[in-house]
Amino acid sequence: MLEFNARHHMEKAIEVMRQSVAEPRQDGKVAPKVGAVLLDIGDDIPSHGRITQAYRGELRDGDHAEFTLLERKNRDRKLDNCVLFKTLEPCAPKARKPPKLGCAERIVLARIKEAWIGIEDPDPTVDRKGIKYLQEKGVKVRMFDRDLQEIIREENSEFIEQALERAAAIEDETREVSLSALEAPAENVQVRDLSQPALQEYRSRARIADKVTSDEFRRRLVRQGLLESDGTQFVPTGFGSLLFGKEPRTAMPQEGLLATIHYPDGTEEVQDFDGPQVLVPGEVLQWLEGKLPNVIDRSQAVRARTSGVFFSLIREGIVNALVHRDYDITGAKCQLVISKDKVEIRSPGLPVEPITLEQMQALDAPMLSRNPVLHYVFAKMGLAEERGLGLKSMRQRSQEAGLPLPRYSWEAPYLVLRLLPDVQATTTTTLPPPIQTELSESERAGWQWLSTRGQAKSSDYAEAMGIDARTARRHLNRFVGFGLVRKSGSARSTVYEPM
Repeated sequence: MLEFNARHHMEKAIEVMRQSVAEPRQDGKVAPKVGAVLLDIGDDIPSHGRITQAYRGELRDGDHAEFTLLERKNRDRKLDNCVLFKTLEPCAPKARKPPKLGCAERIVLARIKEAWIGIEDPDPTVDRKGIKYLQEKGVKVRMFDRDLQEIIREENSEFIEQALERAAAIEDETREVSLSALEAPAENVQVRDLSQPALQEYRSRARIADKVTSDEFRRRLVRQGLLESDGTQFVPTGFGSLLFGKEPRTAMPQEGLLATIHYPDGTEEVQDFDGPQVLVPGEVLQWLEGKLPNVIDRSQAVRARTSGVFFSLIREGIVNALVHRDYDITGAKCQLVISKDKVEIRSPGLPVEPITLEQMQALDAPMLSRNPVLHYVFAKMGLAEERGLGLKSMRQRSQEAGLPLPRYSWEAPYLVLRLLPDVQATTTTTLPPPIQTELSESERAGWQWLSTRGQAKSSDYAEAMGIDARTARRHLNRFVGFGLVRKSGSARSTVYEPM
C-alpha cells in the first residue's frame, strides 16, 4: 500500500474544518467546526492516493462531516483501503436519536481500518466513547499531533465551552459504549454516603449556583455521570463514589494515594489518603508543608521561586496519577514516594491507547483522557488542564525555573513520574556511580544542563557550556555511549535527548 504523510492530511483536515457551515438553531447551541479527509491508499490507485474531503453542513444544514463523506460522496465505493483523518471524535452508538447511526458506526460499516482523530468530543457524557467503539471494532486509532489539537480546540472554543457547561448533549440516556465499570451505580452506596465537605468544595471551586442538597445539583451530577436516577431516587455511580464518597476504599481498595517520605536519617513517614478523591491533592500538599526537603539553589530568592514551582509540579503529577490511572488494576493504588533527591509519583497502568510511553517521555503526548468523568471534575475545580495531561505546562514551568524536566518511565504495573528538586540531583539520581566517576566535571555540568532542556543541538550545548563545537560533540557522544542520551537526525539537524 501507499506510504503517506500523516501530518499533511491532518493539516488538510483542519483547512477543510474551517469551511464548516453552522446550521440555524433556535436553542442557541453552537455547532462544532468539523473537517474530514479520506485517503485511499490501495494498490490500484495513483501513487499520490485518492483524496475525498467533507465538512460539517457542506451539502445540507446539520449533516455531520462523516455522513457527507461516507454516505453522500463515497456511498458506492469500497473503502477498505482508506485512512480517515477527522478533526473531532465521531459520535458513539446511540449518541443520536434513532434511526440515525452514530458516526463511529458509519466508519466501522465502511470497513475503514485506520482513523486519525483530532480531539475528543468535549462533552463529558460522550468523551472518548466514539474512539473506544472504533478500537473495539478493530479500527486502528491515532491522535493528531499536540500542536494541531490546540489549533482545533482554539477554533472550536465557543462550542467546547458551551458543551462542557451543557454536559447533556446526548439526549438518549442509554449508552452502548462504556469506558469503565465505574460508570455503573456503585454497590451498596447511597447519596448519604457522599461527603458534604467534598461536594461543597466542588460546588465552590466549580462556581455552581445550585445548593448541594438541591435536586438541581443532583441532576447536574447525573448529567456528568456521577449519579444515576431511576425517577424516584439518586444513586452514586462508581465515579461519584470515588470522587465524593466518605470512605470510597470500602468498595474500591485501589482508590486513593499512599504517600511515603524517606528522611535522610533513615526514618520514614507514611500517610494514606483514602477519602474523597477531590480532596486528596490539597490534603497531600498540606501534609507536605514543612516536610518536603527544601529545594537547594544559589540564593534564598531562587530557592523560594523554585520551591513553589516544584510544589506545583507535585500537585499536577498527583492529579494526573489519580485521574488517568487504570482503575481496572485493583491490586495497586497510586503512590507518592519522596526521598532527599527525588519525588516519584506512581500511577497504575500504561498510558491509554493510542498514547505511547515514548510520547509521555517526550512530554508531548496528544490530549486524551482515560477517565473523562474524573478529568472533567478536576478541570472544573481548577486542578487539571481542561484537556490532556498538563505535560506542556509542566515542561514550561520546569524550564522557566531551571529545574530538571519531569521524566516518565514504566515499572510494571506503574507509570512512574520522577521529579527532581534541583539540577544537582540529576547527577546523584540519574547517573550510576561508575558513570559519575567516568565523566569529567565539565561533562557532569553539561549533563545537568541537558536535563533541563529535553533536547538540544550540539551548537546549543556548546553555547550554553562555553566550549567549542568539537568538545561539545565529544561530550554529547559520550552521553550517547553511556546510554544516557538518544541521538536523532543528521548533520545540522542532529538533536540529543536525555533518555
